[in-house]
Amino acid sequence: MNTIKNLFNIQYPIIQGGMIWASGWKLASAVSNAGGLGLIGSGSMYPDVLKEHIQKCKEATNKPFGVNIPMLYPNLEEIIKIIIDEGVKIVFTSAGNPKTYTKYLKDHGITVVHVVSSLKFALKAQDAGVDAIVAEGFEAGGHNGRDETTTLALIPMVKEKINIPLIAAGGIAIGASMYAVMALGADGVQVGSRFVASNEASSHMDFKKMVVEAQEGATQLTLKELAPVRLLKNKFYEDVTALYAKGPSVEELKTLLGRARAKRGMFEGDLVEGELEIGQVSGLIHDIKPAAAIVNDMISEFYTTKNRMEKLSI
Repeated sequence: MNTIKNLFNIQYPIIQGGMIWASGWKLASAVSNAGGLGLIGSGSMYPDVLKEHIQKCKEATNKPFGVNIPMLYPNLEEIIKIIIDEGVKIVFTSAGNPKTYTKYLKDHGITVVHVVSSLKFALKAQDAGVDAIVAEGFEAGGHNGRDETTTLALIPMVKEKINIPLIAAGGIAIGASMYAVMALGADGVQVGSRFVASNEASSHMDFKKMVVEAQEGATQLTLKELAPVRLLKNKFYEDVTALYAKGPSVEELKTLLGRARAKRGMFEGDLVEGELEIGQVSGLIHDIKPAAAIVNDMISEFYTTKNRMEKLSI
């Protein structure tokens, strides 16, 4: 029996990434209803908004779902109180020290998973007592690792050293990729970018269309001095590149980034001045479809790949 399916009591070992400005209750409940694990992305929500999304998700599905908490965000104590009060049983933490809240959450009966981008932090997360780890290669969208370790290299390195369930992320949008990372030792996958281009994602339709139109090479990892982020290349990205040519200070980078730049791009649809976070795998995303169809396609492709590999000889 698959350990990830057991851990979360889900049908398929597919976790939808808790992405800012994309992962509201509609997407999370749709993925959970399709047999995966939906995650509400709390990073773009004020506490009262998160509470509303949790309550609506509970109404929309009787299947397990969780909440992703980027630990660099404010209102952390209030967010965690809401999660406990609302009876959420699964939390994915990221962008911070897993020791801060893991024991507290587990003491309240919550399964805790931490997202990492390196073996070093995978071991720290295991030592902190998390129930599973998401190891995310630098192909991924959103906030990312500084070391640029690819998923292909990261998954077997982490698998070799940890003894808790491992979830692969970064560059996974099709069933063949799911098969590949599981062959490398992952117990399941976390999928972000593919679910951005879903009907239920709360991201702006213009952003979804730009993701579908993206080709190979359309994204770049940047802003490492702040928090590494992979962006679609637009005017804002070109402004960042031009500033880098001048050898900017961290303060100058912060000034250019400003406030709510990601909301402006991904949620409000400003494709010129907005911050457009997406993974390299956007070059493999060709349509916008229901989340359930994405899950079903990945599972079908997984078994097609499995059958093909069983016939392969070298």
